[in-house]
Amino acid sequence: MKEIESELLSDSYQDLAEIIGVDNMLKIRQSYGGTQLQLPMRLYDAKKLQKKLKAMNVKPDQVMELSRKYGYSPRWIKQAIK
Repeated sequence: MKEIESELLSDSYQDLAEIIGVDNMLKIRQSYGGTQLQLPMRLYDAKKLQKKLKAMNVKPDQVMELSRKYGYSPRWIKQAIK
């Protein structure tokens, strides 16, 4: 592996290297370098989650727990299970 001069890295690569380490930063650069990478605020896809929730047979007392777990509002969870 090449020796990386961390102090010379672009700000975004420097931030990534600090967060996930140089080796993982280089893997991300190899896979996504030159493209604009946009990360959604929510970790879970709404359509996929809605499908899962419908299959789970969610009870009303589980709504708050699921809301915290998946990062969606209790109102959204209730609408998704209807």
